[in-house]
Amino acid sequence: MKHEVIVAGFGGQGVLLLGQVLAYAGMVEGKEVSWLPSYGPEMRGGTANCTVVLSDTEIGSPVVSQPSCVIALNLPSMEKFEPMLKPGGRLIINTSLIDKKAERADIEVVEVPATEIANELGSGRVANMVALGAFVQQTKAVDFTTLEEALKKVLPQRRHELIPLNLQAIQRGAEETK
Repeated sequence: MKHEVIVAGFGGQGVLLLGQVLAYAGMVEGKEVSWLPSYGPEMRGGTANCTVVLSDTEIGSPVVSQPSCVIALNLPSMEKFEPMLKPGGRLIINTSLIDKKAERADIEVVEVPATEIANELGSGRVANMVALGAFVQQTKAVDFTTLEEALKKVLPQRRHELIPLNLQAIQRGAEETK
């Protein structure tokens, strides 16, 4: 199975962290993995996206022109990447920040109020993990059990106290899209 994913939003939403956690979870499970970040020169508020490829076979290129999934955390990201999705692909949208419906009828749309759920949990900063939970629930690209190990590898030691909150956000995202 091969998952070609583009995660997109604005700087400060944890787009690259979401991609890193997903990539590390794939590595923990012995999958072939690539992670390719892309972001503007701004520190916060600029555009950010990353491409993650998870595969059971060798990956020829980290560049993806027709992803099987797009996780859009804001409206400009949805507008940019929805047209690139493969027919039959999956678009996961953060309905807390995106009030527009998908335009394509040949894709599956998963709506999750990621920012709203994150705020309910006490930190809007975990909206990315809510979206990750929705993605994993929908695709089964990795096991939920490996996400904790991936968080431990990706987050610096000084941020490990945030792992329980991140795991709670992942769980809520999964529950939202069951």
